[in-house]
Amino acid sequence: AWDRGAPSVAAQIGLLAARHTPPDGGPGADERRLKSAEDALTSGEIDLAREVARDILDRATDAAVRVRAWMVVIDSAGQAMADVEAVFPQALADAGEDPRLLALVRYQLAWRALLVEGEMGKGREEAAHAARLAAVAGDRSTELMALSFQAQMETLMGHPAAPATLEKALAEPQDLRVACDHNGAGATRFRWQIMSDQLTDARTTITRLLGEVRRRGMVESEVHFLRGLAETELRSGHCARALDLAHESLRLARDTGIGEAAGNMFTSLAEAAGGDVHRALVLAGDAVRRAEDDGDLIYLSRALGALGHAQLVAGDAAGTVQSLRRARELEQGLGIFDPARGRWHGDLAEALVLVGEPAEAQDVITATREHAVRLRRASVLAVLDRAEALVKAASGQYEAAAQQLTSAQDRLAQLGYGLEEARAALALARLRAEQSGRGSYDEATRLFRRCKAVPWLRQLETASVTAPAPADPSAVAPESLLPHLDRLASTERQVAGLVLEGATNREIAARLFISVKTVEATLTRVYRKLGIRSRVDIVRLAAGQRRGE
Repeated sequence: AWDRGAPSVAAQIGLLAARHTPPDGGPGADERRLKSAEDALTSGEIDLAREVARDILDRATDAAVRVRAWMVVIDSAGQAMADVEAVFPQALADAGEDPRLLALVRYQLAWRALLVEGEMGKGREEAAHAARLAAVAGDRSTELMALSFQAQMETLMGHPAAPATLEKALAEPQDLRVACDHNGAGATRFRWQIMSDQLTDARTTITRLLGEVRRRGMVESEVHFLRGLAETELRSGHCARALDLAHESLRLARDTGIGEAAGNMFTSLAEAAGGDVHRALVLAGDAVRRAEDDGDLIYLSRALGALGHAQLVAGDAAGTVQSLRRARELEQGLGIFDPARGRWHGDLAEALVLVGEPAEAQDVITATREHAVRLRRASVLAVLDRAEALVKAASGQYEAAAQQLTSAQDRLAQLGYGLEEARAALALARLRAEQSGRGSYDEATRLFRRCKAVPWLRQLETASVTAPAPADPSAVAPESLLPHLDRLASTERQVAGLVLEGATNREIAARLFISVKTVEATLTRVYRKLGIRSRVDIVRLAAGQRRGE
């Protein structure tokens, strides 16, 4: 195997040569220095790569060498491409009319359109332009990279040309180094598989890629592929394994300075599933701040999705709504219409029901379902059905909600989405408890234990401690004493009923798996709808209703 440190040593030798070799340092001197810069980039020595490339640009006159050096400078910026805005005009000027050099620059302009301008459609067009130029020049490596980028954009956009473009990117002849690059055809194939619910195939693809880049010492790709394998395990409900892989990727990202924001984003998802929800909140918040600082709209939408999910697991439904509404607005502006990309749509709908906005929740479900049906995203459709069941329950359609939850759970089990299956079982148990006062969490507990989903198991522990006693058929439910129940949503009725039982806001939050802030916001809506001002007025209304019977 190629030792990971070898390229770094070569780069340092190249740096010495770049500093001490005169402009006429012999045939191939610039090429050797340039190769050292590219090797440094591959091995994760970002600052060293940038320094060597800048040194080359101070001396070199050959157009091809200069353009390749500019590519190293651009690549060393990572997601923060706005920091190298001035490079692009210079690179284009050096490229002139040479199709091979122009293809390199156009490929980078495709990334710029995506990360800096947030123009996915423009990025797709630039990538297609780069692929055509590279084909004319006979540069198969750049052509394959450009086709892979184009296929990625078309997949996220839900564009009908995506399968055909992916097929072109995977066609022979292949360049093995490009094929295993984190932006190459192999990574694009993996992304297609995991978005299409082909979890077994996705695991096989990403495992092979990870082994190859480790053999070649491609550190940046290793960071990405560790995260990809972690995502596959998370989708499959192997939460502990996903958490370990996510942390391994994040440690490597921090050691090398490669993709730390993305690492924080995904590790937050893994923590929310199998670790500590408070760590999940911190990591996601950091990812949001980094993406905002870098002006990276693509990762900002992903980071907001992770933050919203962590907030939901933590019981902060209002915070979830705020984060995911923003993610939705961003993705609509970017032209991202495939719901399998971020998978936050069900969380947003669920949180909207919890804060008493079932109509908006249904709007989210309906709009998302249209794209999921067109793109055949079976797992997304099952999660949307789980969320829609909560909308039905909020309007009192308990039997229909139970049937829809049962169906969603079965389909998620068949697809191999263990954690989502467990969440459907939990929703069904809560529905039955709410409907009859009797409900068993045994099935949900078994499924969450199988997934090693620690934060969800902690929720179930709280549920077992605070679960209400079995209902007495002769007793009158406290919330039934409230007049004008048709004015209140399901969560509002539950909160008002618990107020009548004398529960504090903190106790209500624990019973309903929501935050104290959400309880406070829900009570504010109850007061407004019932024309009252305080908790005491709820009790007075109930007392008046009782006297009037």
